[in-house]
Amino acid sequence: MFIPKKEMKNLLLINVGKLITAVSRSLNLGHGSTWPGHIALNLNRNFVKDLILGSGLKIILIAGTNGKTTTSKLLQSILEKDSKKVILNESGANLLNGIASALILNTNIFGKIKKNFAIFETDENTLPQVLKEFTPDILVLLNLFRDQLDRYGEVNTIASKWKLAIDKLPKKTKIILNANDPLIACLASEKNPLYFGLEENSNLTHIQDWADSVFCPKCNSKLEFEKIYFSHIGIWQCKNCGLKTPNLNIKTSYYPLLGIYNKYNTLAAVLAAKILGISENIIDSALKNFNPAFGRQEKIKIDGKNIQIFLSKNPTGFNESLRTVSNGKSLLLALNDRIPDGRDVSWIWDVDFENLIKNFSSIVVSGDRAYDLALRLKYASFKKFEVIENLEKAIKKALENTPQNQTLYILPTYSAMLETRKILTGKKIL
Repeated sequence: MFIPKKEMKNLLLINVGKLITAVSRSLNLGHGSTWPGHIALNLNRNFVKDLILGSGLKIILIAGTNGKTTTSKLLQSILEKDSKKVILNESGANLLNGIASALILNTNIFGKIKKNFAIFETDENTLPQVLKEFTPDILVLLNLFRDQLDRYGEVNTIASKWKLAIDKLPKKTKIILNANDPLIACLASEKNPLYFGLEENSNLTHIQDWADSVFCPKCNSKLEFEKIYFSHIGIWQCKNCGLKTPNLNIKTSYYPLLGIYNKYNTLAAVLAAKILGISENIIDSALKNFNPAFGRQEKIKIDGKNIQIFLSKNPTGFNESLRTVSNGKSLLLALNDRIPDGRDVSWIWDVDFENLIKNFSSIVVSGDRAYDLALRLKYASFKKFEVIENLEKAIKKALENTPQNQTLYILPTYSAMLETRKILTGKKIL
C-alpha cells in the first residue's frame, strides 16, 4: 500500500515520540508531555494540523490566566462519565508542543486517533498561535490577570491579541465567556457567545488594590462594581457608555472544590458539557466524584498528616489560595523564578499577606527566591516564620511543625509545585 511522504513522516514522528515517552516514564525522567511534541514540531511545523485534519475529534480549547487545568479536568470527568473517550494535554503542558505531545500519545502506530473529544488548555500567549493551527468546536475563556509580565505584558495587551484571533473564528465555534471579567466578557460579543458567572451576595463593595482590569473595554472609562468576588471579577457596569455584565446562561451548579475561583471553573466546564448535550444527571455524578488535578487542591497523606497543594503563581491566584486556607495553622510558601514561573517576582508585593496569613501558627518559606518572600513577610509585619531555601528540607520541617491529623497547606509557584510533588511522590510530571 502506497503511503504519501508526508503521512510517512508523521507516522515516524508519532512512533519516535511514543518511544521517547516510554523511555522517559520508565526511567522516571518525566511524563513525556512536551519533548515528543517539541521534536515533531521542529521537523514538521504543520504536525498538529496534520493529525487533527480528518480525525473526527471535537475540540474544546480552554484559555485563561488561572483555572485552565482544573476546568479541563472537570470537563474531562464529565465527558468520560458519559462514556466518551477524551484526549487531554495533561500535566499543564499548555504550549503547542504539549498539544502535539498529547496527540502523539493518543494516536496509534498507524496514525489513527480513536477518541471522541480533545480538551486542550493553552497558555495565554499561545492562544492566537493555536487558533492558527486548528479551529475548536468550543472555545472557553476563563479570565485575565496580571501574570509573568516579563513574558506576557499587561492584560490589555493579551486581550487585544485574543480579540484579533477570535474575530477570525468561523460561526461553527461556540464561544463561552466569563461574564464577571470585563475584559473577557467583551471579547466576542458579536459572535453570540454564552456566558457563565456568579450572582451571589458578596461582602466586598470596593475594588481591591490588586484589581487588574478596572476600565471599560469599550470607552476606557472607570467601571463601577455592584459586587466584587475577587480582584476585578464581579458585577460591573460603565456609566459612560452603558456596557455592563452580560446576562448569564448558567448560574448555579454543585461545586466539588473549595474557593470561589473554583466555582468559575466548575460553571465553565458545566456550560461546555451542556452545549455538548450531556445530561444533568451525568454532570452531577461526575462532579460529585471529581478528583482534583495535580497541584490544584491535590491531597497527599504522609505519616498520618494531610498535605494539600494549592498552585499559586500570580497575585490573584495567591490571594484566593490564601483566602481559601486562611483558617489553617501550618503553611509552606515556595517561590521560584524559573522559566515556567517568570523571572520577575515583584508581584509578591501585590499579595495580601497582611490580612490573609494571620491565623497560621507555623509558616515556612522556601524556594529559589525564599529571601525575597521572607522580606515581603517582614514588611507585612510578620516575625515568626522560618526560611529554608532547600525545598526538601523545608517540607520536612513544615511537616514536623504540623500536628497529627492536621493539614499542611503548601502554596508553591509552578516549578516549585512540580518539585514539591516529586519530593512527596517520587515522580516527575513534565
